[in-house]
Amino acid sequence: MASGFFALLDDIAAIMDDVAVMSKFAAKKTAGILGDDLAVNAEKASGFISSRELPVLWAIAKGSFINKVIILPIAFLLSAFSPLAIIIILVLGGLYLAYEGAEKIYEYFFPHEHSKHEILMEPLTEEEILTFEKGKIKSAIVTDFILSVEIVIIALGTVIGKPISSQIMVVSIIAIIATVGVYGIVALIVRMDEVGLKLIQLSTKERSFSKTIGNILVQALPKVIKSLSVIGTIALILVAGGIFIHNIDFLHHVFPQLPSIVTEFCIGLLIGGIVLGIVTLFKKIIGKK
Repeated sequence: MASGFFALLDDIAAIMDDVAVMSKFAAKKTAGILGDDLAVNAEKASGFISSRELPVLWAIAKGSFINKVIILPIAFLLSAFSPLAIIIILVLGGLYLAYEGAEKIYEYFFPHEHSKHEILMEPLTEEEILTFEKGKIKSAIVTDFILSVEIVIIALGTVIGKPISSQIMVVSIIAIIATVGVYGIVALIVRMDEVGLKLIQLSTKERSFSKTIGNILVQALPKVIKSLSVIGTIALILVAGGIFIHNIDFLHHVFPQLPSIVTEFCIGLLIGGIVLGIVTLFKKIIGKK
């Protein structure tokens, strides 16, 4: 009996070793989109008053966790019984990401009338602030859902053919990393100025190392947020372009002479522009009616 028990422990250890190796490989495969996920969510989680940053980020993180809970079992079932459905879902998600990225670029060059007048508006009421927060949280969770689908599918693709128990463990590990890791880093980014302010307050000397670091963190935050806004927009288009190229045969051989990242951006921007035009036209028709 004792020998059987130790044999069981050996089997468990071997399985965990395999899971660790497969998880490492899956993490490498999803590293690019995890970086995009970080950039997009950091941009989505910014723009709030200091006291509301962490509560809003926590609400988005909870939504992200629920997204993973919904996506994982569906992904395993579709992978087993309907692989084509996964491709369709990915492409539809890519259309949304491409549209959102193209809309941000269009809005930058051709701001809407309400955007021009926002600077002249009086300070928002508490109710208006909460409405703004809810809208941005909802948008962030929807975007996270699509990115989460892509992360889960890519991770699942690295363990196809492995036992279902190994698939569940590996993909679940990547999903946890995608939630805890990404939103942990986002929390650090959006609280940079608070950390910098604390360092400045703790310094008793006019010139000290902690005060210098504190000033750097405080001054760097607006630049980091602005950069993340640009990076997040580019990331949306790149992820969308990657989805289209990897899942639509016709696009595999488009612009073969260009680097893949350039091709993905061009395809994502082109399709995003088309979707934006269709949505804008549809809104105008509905508005007239």
